Amino acid sequence: KQQTSTNNEDAMATPLSSNHEVSCTVNTVSEHLNPLAFTILWSPLPPITWMLPFIGHMGIATSRGIACDFQGPYSVGARGRMAFGRPTRALRIDISSLPGGADQWDKAITEANAEYRTRMHNICCDNCHSHVAYALNSMEISSCGVHNWDMVKLCFLVFFKARFLSLGGFLAQFLPFGIFVLIVILVKAI
Repeated sequence: KQQTSTNNEDAMATPLSSNHEVSCTVNTVSEHLNPLAFTILWSPLPPITWMLPFIGHMGIATSRGIACDFQGPYSVGARGRMAFGRPTRALRIDISSLPGGADQWDKAITEANAEYRTRMHNICCDNCHSHVAYALNSMEISSCGVHNWDMVKLCFLVFFKARFLSLGGFLAQFLPFGIFVLIVILVKAI
């Protein structure tokens, strides 16, 4: 089994300094690992997702599949439970070419968690997407053609590339929007 460091959530990790291009659609993670390990996670953010299905809540999973997310002012969840429930989508990042592998991945997440425990949440400017971008930028990791991570790039990358974890996740993201569009069409037809 691949060894991972034990994470002290309050410890600051040292910044990572190498730039590595990796794929976002690789099945190199061993079968024995948690299926959410090394993923960017997404869940709907009602009622915003109901009107704009590409907007939602984002987190990042450690090498053990534990979800970490910026949940609000000075609050980072790092025990596997995301602020708005279970993730419905996941985008796996291949770290096979990242020096230090799982340890470096986990250090960058620990660093992001510590930093975001000192920040005020701002839904438009410094939010859960920014937390994930901070972790990925600390690794200097490139994936899917993205190197300088930000909330807009993450939003659309996850929207177009992340896999749904269940049919229920797909419905939670698109069914309310579909109903809304159907109502608008029916009202306009009257």
